[in-house]
Amino acid sequence: MTEINAQIIEDRPVFAAELTPYRSLGRTGFKLVLLLSGTVCLFYGIFFAVTGAWPIGLFLGADFLLLYAALKMSYRSGRQREEVSVSPSNVLIRKFSPTGRMIEHRFNPFWARFRIDRHEEFGITSMHVTGEGRQTDVGSFLNPDDRESFANAFRNALATVTHRL
Repeated sequence: MTEINAQIIEDRPVFAAELTPYRSLGRTGFKLVLLLSGTVCLFYGIFFAVTGAWPIGLFLGADFLLLYAALKMSYRSGRQREEVSVSPSNVLIRKFSPTGRMIEHRFNPFWARFRIDRHEEFGITSMHVTGEGRQTDVGSFLNPDDRESFANAFRNALATVTHRL
């Protein structure tokens, strides 16, 4: 085996994960919520306008627009993601914003430390990777069960890599 092939095999990720935020409302649900709320706002808006209380109709229209904007912003934030990988020579964390902008954090696995902040009642509240004077948070958008699962898997991967040599 050549030296280059040995280095490629040695640098294969031991652990790789793509973290994405959970969204309970799918596209169909999004459309259904907007359709139902829009129908109700339109019906009552027309009713109040006909009876002479037209300002209430304007407020119902504003409420509908605010609901639409809030749901759109929620879906936009759902496009963020993080790619985390651990190999014998590298801990790589790539963070993608909803706009697609990527920030990359690299750590030496022997210097990297995985820090977890835990609350007695709520479980893991935050996770950070630190090393060589740098720090980044990981999985801040995950729900508590996913944080526990990721923390165990990531901690095991770091232990595997650092104890291998």
